[in-house]
Amino acid sequence: MTRTLSASLIESGTVSRLEDLELAGEPVANSTFALGNVAEMHIPAEEGALLTFLARLTSARTIIEVGALTGYSTMALAEAVGPGGSVITCGSTGKWAQIARTAWHRAGFTDRIEPIFGPATETIRAFPECPLFDLAFIDADKARYVEYWEALVPRVRPGGLLIADRMMSPQETGNARAIGEFDAYVQADHRVEPVLPTVTDGITVARKKPIQPQEAGR
Repeated sequence: MTRTLSASLIESGTVSRLEDLELAGEPVANSTFALGNVAEMHIPAEEGALLTFLARLTSARTIIEVGALTGYSTMALAEAVGPGGSVITCGSTGKWAQIARTAWHRAGFTDRIEPIFGPATETIRAFPECPLFDLAFIDADKARYVEYWEALVPRVRPGGLLIADRMMSPQETGNARAIGEFDAYVQADHRVEPVLPTVTDGITVARKKPIQPQEAGR
């Protein structure tokens, strides 16, 4: 994880707005790093800028996130949906949730972020199994990525995106097998068109395919 943004990114303006939101600023970053080793789960600002870009590219207005930690990625997505948009985020509790809420308040995003506590899969399955979301972002328990994916795909609209973070974990980590199995699962999923950009720790970006005429009548 990189704590300082590269000068070229800052000068180009790629992350200037995210800095304004304190995504790359000291208050949120310091609170996250104070958590110790868990801070490694915090996405870097370069990835936050990419999330904002992808969400805007698809004109996303309703987003669901699995795994918020201290709210860094949530704000990147909230910036994209704009006023009147919605980011439903599942997962953060305790001290993590408090850091996130403080960051959301400072950024002026409390009106467009809805945290839901409890098991993420249960939260997702509580929504109707129809295309409710424009984008889904997964950055949580790697062993449950397939489980989250299966719950999310029916609820993302055709043409929408499903994004999974940390897809290039070092082989020596305990998550390597789960990530490998998930990647194979996504590559074989006929419902989506996936790519794996080598950004930070690697992210899977999958576009949900339009519904085919023969499938619409089922």
